[in-house]
Amino acid sequence: MATQNTTTWGRCGPATQHAEPDVSEGLPKRGPRGRKRWLAALAAWAGTSAFAGTVTVEVADATGKPLSDAVVFLESSDARKLVRPMPAQEIAQEKRQFLPGVLAITVGTEVQFPNRDSIRHHVYSFSPAKKFELKLYTGRPANPVVFDQPGVVVLGCNIHDQMVGWVVVVDTPYLGQSSASGQASLTGVSPGTYKLRSWHARLPVGAPAQEQSLVVPPSGDVKAVVRMAGLAP
Repeated sequence: MATQNTTTWGRCGPATQHAEPDVSEGLPKRGPRGRKRWLAALAAWAGTSAFAGTVTVEVADATGKPLSDAVVFLESSDARKLVRPMPAQEIAQEKRQFLPGVLAITVGTEVQFPNRDSIRHHVYSFSPAKKFELKLYTGRPANPVVFDQPGVVVLGCNIHDQMVGWVVVVDTPYLGQSSASGQASLTGVSPGTYKLRSWHARLPVGAPAQEQSLVVPPSGDVKAVVRMAGLAP
């Protein structure tokens, strides 16, 4: 996120000479040490945000056909330190299906499961990353489900076997889902070396997300191409 930084400049001296700019003017009134720490923090923040770029990922199957609803994310030790829960999300039940069918979120995010059908549903998951059960209900459950571990969570309904959904929980702030054209954009990415990981619902059950190395340069944006093999028809 770009932030405009205003600086109060020092007053001019004689017409033939200008004073050096005084960046301390306009800062909160602190002691010398506090002011130095404030300036150091500001410089560090500006250094990371000024070079944040966008990673554009093109996802296709082994034949080159674009894949929609693929989840792509960038992993690194530094990215893990930046992850925070997202605002509350939801997966609804409508016309006896989960909407959206695939939801990508960060660790710690709350998800509501409103039932918008006129019949009751029984939502559950036995996945190691999150085991839970919402017994027969209509409307909106009183409490959301908190997804507190990374991994792929498969959703089902005890009443309607054809209902299947997925929650992909990641421990990085850099994540996205591909559009109908197979393209996903990850914004605000800091320079560094990452594992670009890609997951799709057509991967075999329990299969890990595919991965490849990706270097995000400090000079700007970068594009990556992902070809996912081993997908079910």
